[in-house]
Amino acid sequence: MNDKIVELAGRRTKTFGRRKMTPRACVADSKRHLRAFMSEVLEDLGFVTSECASSDELQAMLTNELPDLILLGIAADGIEPGKFLEILVRESFDGKVLAVGARESIIVRAVQQVGEEYGLAMLPPLTTPFAAETLRERVAMLLPEEPAPSPAVHVGEALHAGWLELWYQPKIDARTLIRSGAEALVRMRHPTWGVVPPAYFIPEADDPHLRSLSEFVIERAVQDWHYLLERQGPVDLSIHLPASYLKEPQAVRDLCRRVPTHPAFGGLTVEIDSEEAIRDLDLLVEVAREVRLHNIGLSIANLGANWPSLMDLGKIPFIKLKADRHFVTGSGDDRLKRTVCRHIVELAQGYGVGATAEGVESRADLVAANELGFDLVQGFLFGKPMPLKKFAKSALARTVMGQA
Repeated sequence: MNDKIVELAGRRTKTFGRRKMTPRACVADSKRHLRAFMSEVLEDLGFVTSECASSDELQAMLTNELPDLILLGIAADGIEPGKFLEILVRESFDGKVLAVGARESIIVRAVQQVGEEYGLAMLPPLTTPFAAETLRERVAMLLPEEPAPSPAVHVGEALHAGWLELWYQPKIDARTLIRSGAEALVRMRHPTWGVVPPAYFIPEADDPHLRSLSEFVIERAVQDWHYLLERQGPVDLSIHLPASYLKEPQAVRDLCRRVPTHPAFGGLTVEIDSEEAIRDLDLLVEVAREVRLHNIGLSIANLGANWPSLMDLGKIPFIKLKADRHFVTGSGDDRLKRTVCRHIVELAQGYGVGATAEGVESRADLVAANELGFDLVQGFLFGKPMPLKKFAKSALARTVMGQA
């Protein structure tokens, strides 16, 4: 191994730093569950991740993904680290290499020594078990120091360049703690700024690109539903649309036309912000009645202290009311928040529709939501929004207890 690396090291050229974007990491480990765990930790730190289980896969990753970091899992019964080091030298990899293995491991020390001798940028090895903060300290030099984009990124440019995608957060049945669908959230993967939060690119209500963004969300959600159907089975999806989009009769007809006709399709939920819904309530009542004939239901989202505006309406055609996260998070210990949530649940029950709690961040929040009578819950306790492929890998029937 050493002779080959010596020969290759003499031919290395500088390639690191060819891009200015969110750092990328490749997790190389033969064990799938370890790759998934380390990828998730890196993504929480801000990396875009890829995975490989063999030296052949690493070769392709270096070419296609241009990683800034190789996280190399080392175990006695795992991958052959020598082959990985040879490929890194041969491909002139000038990013960082982080070896991960058991404390006092002879193999880890050997990999560290060989890598340093032949010019690879070896970070101090990471011994298992480790804390996320320890990993952050190891890779701190790769994390972006630039502030959030200013001015905000123009959504028209993002649509044209193909930077937008949908991420998915699971919805959980509050009684069985089994997944019961997912909420689609639009994200931008910008070539300079990495994953950009919606606040930096969602246009104002009068922006001419708002309709194009809405059409993107509908079209991509339908495509993603078919993707998830093949890998998980049918998943009930919800998307967000502005009330202004549904004011156009042609837009409503296009929405109805685009939903899947597959027999496994259980319906699409369209969430409308409560402030917009209350302002255009008469219009949305008519739209809700029209679209439900096409397996589409309207839901009122981000409902909070404005819940009294929905009282005394008689019968409403909406299918769900969703409590705003600001009133759900901490509701177990805050009497005012709990009172608002209780009124929302009672309002939903009075109309015979479902009640969803968004922003369940702790076990206490979950207990409160269950005691209040919410039908569905979602929040970081069950999982953060994740890209489509990562969401597809997760088991449809995982419970909260199974995630703990």
